[in-house]
Amino acid sequence: MLYFLYGEDIDKSKKKLDSLLNLLFIKKPNASFFKLDLDNFNESKLEELLFGQGLFEQKYIIQMDFLFEDKFVQDFILNKLKEISESENVFLFREKRVNKPILKKIEKYASKIQEFSLKESGGRSFATRNGDFKIDDFNIFDLATCFGNRNKKDLWVLYQKTKNKNIPTEEVSGILFWQLRVMFQVLNSNNAVEAGLKPFVFNKAKIYLKKYSEKELKKMSSDLVSIYHKSRRGLCEFDLALEKFILEI
Repeated sequence: MLYFLYGEDIDKSKKKLDSLLNLLFIKKPNASFFKLDLDNFNESKLEELLFGQGLFEQKYIIQMDFLFEDKFVQDFILNKLKEISESENVFLFREKRVNKPILKKIEKYASKIQEFSLKESGGRSFATRNGDFKIDDFNIFDLATCFGNRNKKDLWVLYQKTKNKNIPTEEVSGILFWQLRVMFQVLNSNNAVEAGLKPFVFNKAKIYLKKYSEKELKKMSSDLVSIYHKSRRGLCEFDLALEKFILEI
């Protein structure tokens, strides 16, 4: 499986990468994690990760940082896109500048592509196997804001918009779980530095915590994880279960 994040706003792409990784670690807590960059990349290592298996899970999670900055490495990876997309393991790429011909090659194999532009206008671009779309009428991270404010009505409306635009349910669940994680960090910290968060994020979460008890936060965190695992076992429909979760906050 191949996820590809790119764009010059590397702060936003890092946040998205961290969000995806957190979601993957929840889904596959025993999966082995690897990080490749230009300092430790070599061809044999990539071959090993393409076809290797973890001890407890049949998956690796591999973070690939800015490898396309080396032309030789870029060409080598482009020739391996088919194998990467078909691998049982999960590869998450993060790059800065990617030209259109290369992007077109990646689109044939990526499960998801997301651009992070420094431009203030024009919205954020997404691509999935269900097609391309652009979010101009709302910011997907407004989901986290509505969730934090315990604004059930607006959160449900935004969730319906994500479904209309074919945004994967896992994307929505991941954002809600990210907000929960931030609130837990703030709950157990005295300040932004101690929490490892930016002051703005810390202060917003501090306000959100007034609307939830610690017991409620723990239950919601457990419920989100349970929804994912039950859906994977065919015990519930992910989108319907998440909608029920939203309506019960």
